[in-house]
Amino acid sequence: MFNTKVIAFLGICLFTCALKAQTIQLFNSSFEGEPNDAITPIGWLGCEDGTTPDIMPGPWGVYLPAYQGQSYMGLIVRKNGTWECVGQRLTQSMRAGSCMFFKIKLAHALTYNGYNKSCILRVWGGSERCDKKQKLYESPVINHADWRSYTIRFKPKQDMDFLIFEAFFDKRNGVTYNGNLLLDDISVIQTCDKAELELTDK
Repeated sequence: MFNTKVIAFLGICLFTCALKAQTIQLFNSSFEGEPNDAITPIGWLGCEDGTTPDIMPGPWGVYLPAYQGQSYMGLIVRKNGTWECVGQRLTQSMRAGSCMFFKIKLAHALTYNGYNKSCILRVWGGSERCDKKQKLYESPVINHADWRSYTIRFKPKQDMDFLIFEAFFDKRNGVTYNGNLLLDDISVIQTCDKAELELTDK
């Protein structure tokens, strides 16, 4: 039989682990809305001048079905050196030093009204509205026309209350260009466990 001290110790450990665990749900995490061009999905804010995201499918000749729900979001980068990004204030702070992760579905439209080249996703965290305090993630070039799952892991260097998703240029080309990125189905943000740390992206 277990010693009462051992049982008490295990109880304290479980209670401490529960306190450390954290789950954050983003609002409208699958970018639901009436498909239209130059419309920011409900719950999201434009965080770069000239940000006019599109709710898909339908506009600009993009007809890929949504992965989750009825719609998703398209962001573009432009030859003039500008790009689009959106952000959202979190319902609770991501704690400094915590290992956090979430998943997102990404794709690229082969035709997007001339904004047809591939680009990357950058994810930023900050303490204020549209604050890019720390770059949390940078994806490989998203050049596939089907939805694929990406697992984003990071450790905030300070408590963070705002999260930003940004389409950006593949700098290996050394130039700016017209390109697009499609986003859908962001999972809850949660603390890592051992299994998640060992997970390989699909």
